[in-house]
Amino acid sequence: MNRQRIHNILKDASSKRILVIGDVMLDEFVWGRVSRISPEAPVPVVEVTKQTCYPGGAANVARNLVEFTPGARVMGLVGRDAHGSQLAGLLREEGIQTDCMVESADFPTIVKTRIIARQQQVVRVDREKRWDLDESTLRGAIDRLREVIAETDAIIFEDYGKGFVSQALKDAVCELAHGRGIPVTVDPNPKNPLDWAGTTAIKPNRSEAFAAAGVPDEGAADHPLEDGPLLEVGRRLIDRWRVGQLLVTLGEHGMFLFDDGEPPFHTPTRAQEVFDVSGAGDTAIALYTLALASGATPREAAEIANHASGIVVGKLGTATVAPDELIASFPV
Repeated sequence: MNRQRIHNILKDASSKRILVIGDVMLDEFVWGRVSRISPEAPVPVVEVTKQTCYPGGAANVARNLVEFTPGARVMGLVGRDAHGSQLAGLLREEGIQTDCMVESADFPTIVKTRIIARQQQVVRVDREKRWDLDESTLRGAIDRLREVIAETDAIIFEDYGKGFVSQALKDAVCELAHGRGIPVTVDPNPKNPLDWAGTTAIKPNRSEAFAAAGVPDEGAADHPLEDGPLLEVGRRLIDRWRVGQLLVTLGEHGMFLFDDGEPPFHTPTRAQEVFDVSGAGDTAIALYTLALASGATPREAAEIANHASGIVVGKLGTATVAPDELIASFPV
């Protein structure tokens, strides 16, 4: 695929409206320097120099989309607390629509704090509580979805296994989407094994795919197209999940697309340097879905997702990719 083709796809993408449904969270980064070891324990003392916050989890998928279209919207659960207000404010600042967000006084907003010194993550602190949707909250979310479905071109499930994505919610979303021919893609979580039948595409990473298929992973082959266990996993999951497309992310080996009825397709990694893999999966599902909604073939969408992820892992923190960066990564 050349730059003219990617330019045309991204031109169409600028008018697409994508709804991301899943576990939202606040990503907090505490930056500092280490100059000594604590006298209290054999751990480094980090002298804080600055602190930054970004939308994380499913909200980071929306962040990746808003670089390409103003029509990014997110649905997720936050608490009625300071962190929830901060997350909503950050989303609005980035131009992401928050009118589908769900609040609960009983749920603390998920916060993940990363302590970084000398460009390396020292430790991560998670503040979270798994909370399954109660019937009232679920009905409210589905009612809101009915109100916005007419102005939606694609839907992404971003499941971090924190409780917002349930079988009832997935089934309701697919029913509404099918009625309008809207593609639904999934970034699944092995801790939340739902029946994903009826979705358009599913994007697990290699370990998640092997776990879901019940196949032991003894390591990747040098050439993914000759990786027998990976090919078997793809066949099993296409049948089990009854899905047309399965995109398996392979880290340093790129991505592998199983498109029902077509030969398997491998696109090698485009990463030049890897600084931080956090958020790469969010970038992959965001760009794959947006490309599909914009007229790309599944293979083209896989290439776009792969190029975008290769750019993101070369940045530190919960990063995104800009359209000009993505276009420049393709040959003339």
